[in-house]
Amino acid sequence: MRFRFMPLAGAITLAAAFAAPAHAQTEIQWWHSMGGALGEWVNDLAKDFNATQTQYKVVPTFKGSYDESMTAAIAAFRAGNAPHILQVFEVGTATMMASRQAIVPVGEVMKKAGVSFDPNAYVPAVAGYYTAPNGQMLSFPFNSSTTVFHYNKDAFKAAGLDPESPPKTWPEVALAAGKLKASGHKCPFTTSWVSWTQLESFSAWHNTEFATLGNGMRGLNTRLSFNSPLHVRHIENLANMAKTGLFVYKGRGNAADATFVSGECAMVTGSSALYGNVKRNAKFTGGISTLPYYPDVAGAPQNTVIGGASLWVMSGKKDADYKGVAMFFAHLSKAEEAAKSHQRTGYLPVTIASYQLTEKSGFYKQNPGTDVSVEQMIRKTTDKSRGIRLGNFVQIRTINDEELEQVWAGRKAPKQALDDAVKRGNELLARFEAANKGKK
Repeated sequence: MRFRFMPLAGAITLAAAFAAPAHAQTEIQWWHSMGGALGEWVNDLAKDFNATQTQYKVVPTFKGSYDESMTAAIAAFRAGNAPHILQVFEVGTATMMASRQAIVPVGEVMKKAGVSFDPNAYVPAVAGYYTAPNGQMLSFPFNSSTTVFHYNKDAFKAAGLDPESPPKTWPEVALAAGKLKASGHKCPFTTSWVSWTQLESFSAWHNTEFATLGNGMRGLNTRLSFNSPLHVRHIENLANMAKTGLFVYKGRGNAADATFVSGECAMVTGSSALYGNVKRNAKFTGGISTLPYYPDVAGAPQNTVIGGASLWVMSGKKDADYKGVAMFFAHLSKAEEAAKSHQRTGYLPVTIASYQLTEKSGFYKQNPGTDVSVEQMIRKTTDKSRGIRLGNFVQIRTINDEELEQVWAGRKAPKQALDDAVKRGNELLARFEAANKGKK
């Protein structure tokens, strides 16, 4: 199925003011959390932009994991030396939105810098997540991803499975895992980002709320609701797969990614951005398919939710510095630049034009499966599947990891673990609500 968009004007047009004579370069500090192949991509983005003009120099600096970079930036802001640009993962969005004094909305940055900026030029499912209720875009969509199903085509062949027909449902995943195990695979299936893939995206994919009030989109008094019968059923199934060696838990965050790329694990649910690593480093042919679903659930499959990160502009800088930030964002938004990044990494195309350019180039036909993330994200969303925006979301994910680890180890029943996770998470949401009530 192909999705067509009405052609739009270019996302961003630089103002004539940028044609000023060259002078001493102004450094734009950019803190990020991209390591390995993705770190090289970030460095190349800065290098390419820096080569287009002489006024500014974007300086990317790796600051550790998403959690670590966010913590470092908060400390730096308090000390008066925050970076100009901070990469923040999607679960930090509500926290950044509440930190009004620390950030400058990207729409405001572009306007003050004299740059024409059209939020409608960006892929709606991506831009919408980073947009305030009043329609103002708060951060710049950068490395947006979604959850997909990666599998090892060579391992499928060896197990007698059709490498061109990956499992589409959870029952089919279990059957495939059984055949992979029988063929000698010690890790048939694993998952990265457990909360994101098995609770958050799982909920949206089945058109079921992860939290009340449209997953927090409609108010601070949202509460978690992922202990429904459907969620319990799913975690019970994964627990049974873990007991029989069909599902092997490999750790928190994206720790499981390396076990898939090495060939140790044959199937993994994780980020669409794993594509770049597989393409570059795997010794096997990788395949990408849609996130599995339960075929008896009405409304499934719906759409998956956004992951990855966006770029936030920190406050307290000079106007001239913000002009450099705006120029950099303008560069990243060019159709050819955004398309190049999408094709290199597996992250979603940032703009509609970059999606159209990629499709027209034949990239999706030449690289089957690379359009799965796009098609999952640009389906029509519902109030239950638009995205998840919660305060203290980073800590909530940690709680979910802790409780589910008890399940995988056989120390806690799935229902009890989910009930406990919801209870503990709701305490954090109540605290966030109390701390931010009345803020405008």
